[in-house]
Amino acid sequence: MFGFIKNSLKKTVDAIKTVAPKKKLAITKEELEEILLEADVEYDLVEIILNEIYQEKVTREILRSKLLATLAYTSYKEPEFVAPFVELIVGVNGAGKTTTISKLAQRYKNEGKKVMLGAGDTFRAAAIEQLTLWAKKLDIPIISSKQGHDSSAVAYDTIDSAKARNFDNVIIDTAGRLHTQTNLANELKKIARICEKAHPGAPHRTILILDGTQGNSAIAQAKAFNEMIGIDGIIITKLDGTAKGGSIFSIAYALELPILYVGTGEQPENLTPFDKYEFVDGLLDAIFVEEESA
Repeated sequence: MFGFIKNSLKKTVDAIKTVAPKKKLAITKEELEEILLEADVEYDLVEIILNEIYQEKVTREILRSKLLATLAYTSYKEPEFVAPFVELIVGVNGAGKTTTISKLAQRYKNEGKKVMLGAGDTFRAAAIEQLTLWAKKLDIPIISSKQGHDSSAVAYDTIDSAKARNFDNVIIDTAGRLHTQTNLANELKKIARICEKAHPGAPHRTILILDGTQGNSAIAQAKAFNEMIGIDGIIITKLDGTAKGGSIFSIAYALELPILYVGTGEQPENLTPFDKYEFVDGLLDAIFVEEESA
C-alpha cells in the first residue's frame, strides 16, 4: 500500500513546481507562502503557519513539524461495538459515494469479513442501480427498494438482515441532495434514529465523502453535514486527479475530524488509509533537496 498517497500527489507536486521549480535546502517565508497557496492550502491557515515560523529561512524540518501539527486530528480510534459494525455514508452527489462504498466493502471482504450493503439513496434510481451493480460485482448482498421509498426503512431492513445472518459490517448509502438542506438534514437524522432502533449504538461511524478536486470549497460543505448529523471521519476521493492536495491540511485543521482514507485511483485497492507522514513527506520531497551527508 505504501506509495499510493505519494504517487497520487503528482498533480499537486506539478502545481508546486510552477512556483518553485528548483528544490532547495531552505526557502524564504515568501516562497513558502506561494507554495502553500498554489497547493490550495486555505489563506487563513497559510497565515497561521507563517506566523508560527520565526526563522528567516524555512528548512524541511521546520516546515514538516508545522504541517504535521495541522493534521493533529487525523488519527481515529474505533468505538466499542457489538457486531455488525454499521457505517452511514453521507456526502453530496458526485463526490464518489457509491464507488467509495464499493471500495470499503472490498477492503472489508479482503479482511475476511461478511459485508452487507444498504441502498439508502432512494432519491435517485441511478444510485440504487449503481450500488446494486457493485454488489453483484463484489458478490456482496444488498438490501434495496424502489426510488422514492423510505430510506430509513432500507437502513432498518439492512441492519436487521445483517444481524439475523451474523454479518460483520453494514454500509448504508444515503441521499446526497434533497430539495432543501432542511429536508436532507431531517432525512439523515431519521436514518440515524432508525439505525439506533435496529441496533443499539448504530450507526457506529458516520463517514463524509468529500471530492478532493473541490479543494477548500469542500470545507463549508463538510461543516454543513457535520452540523446536520455529526461526522466521525472523512474520506477524500479523487486525490490523484487534483492539484489541490494541500486542501487536506485546511480540511483537517478547520473540521478537527479524522481523515480515514483517501481515494488514489479507480481500482478497488485504491482506497488508502490516510498516513499523514507519507502525505507531508510527499509534498516536502517536491520542495526541498536532501541534505548532503558529511
